[in-house]
Amino acid sequence: MNHHAKAGRIRRLRRGVFRLVHFPPSDEEPLVEIWLWADRKAVFSHQTALSLHDLSDALPHRVHVTLPASWSDRRLRVPEGVVLHHRRVSRRDLAWVGVLPVTTPERTIEDCIEDHVSPDWVAQAIEQAKARGLVAPDRLAELARSAGLAR
Repeated sequence: MNHHAKAGRIRRLRRGVFRLVHFPPSDEEPLVEIWLWADRKAVFSHQTALSLHDLSDALPHRVHVTLPASWSDRRLRVPEGVVLHHRRVSRRDLAWVGVLPVTTPERTIEDCIEDHVSPDWVAQAIEQAKARGLVAPDRLAELARSAGLAR
C-alpha cells in the first residue's frame, strides 16, 4: 500500500479506505467512503434516503445510515456528520441507488415517520412515492394516517 501511495496511485481517505486517483470522482464518493468505513454493512436511510430517492426537498446536513443491531455494542469512531441507527434491514427493505445501498421508499418513509422528521418532508415523500408509483396506494394511505397527514 505504501508503495502505491508514495507513487501517487492511491490516496488514503481514512483507516482502511483508499481511493484510486486515476478514476474521476463522482457525486456519491463521500457516501461510498462512509459505506466502506462501515465494512459495507451500512444502508443509507432516513433523510439521506429521502434525498437519494428524490422523494422530497430534503437536503440533509448529516448522513443517516442504518447498521445491523449487532453493531450497537461496537466502539466506533464515527465519521463527522454521520448519524447511526441500529436495526436489521431485511432484503425486502433494501434497494440500490446507483452503487449505494439504501432503504426502499416505503421503509424510508416509515423510518422518517418513526423519527419525527419534518411533516412537510414526509408529506412530500408520500406524494412523490404516490405520483411515481413507488409504493402501493393503500400502504401510502396507511403511512399518511400514521404520520397524522390523512384527512
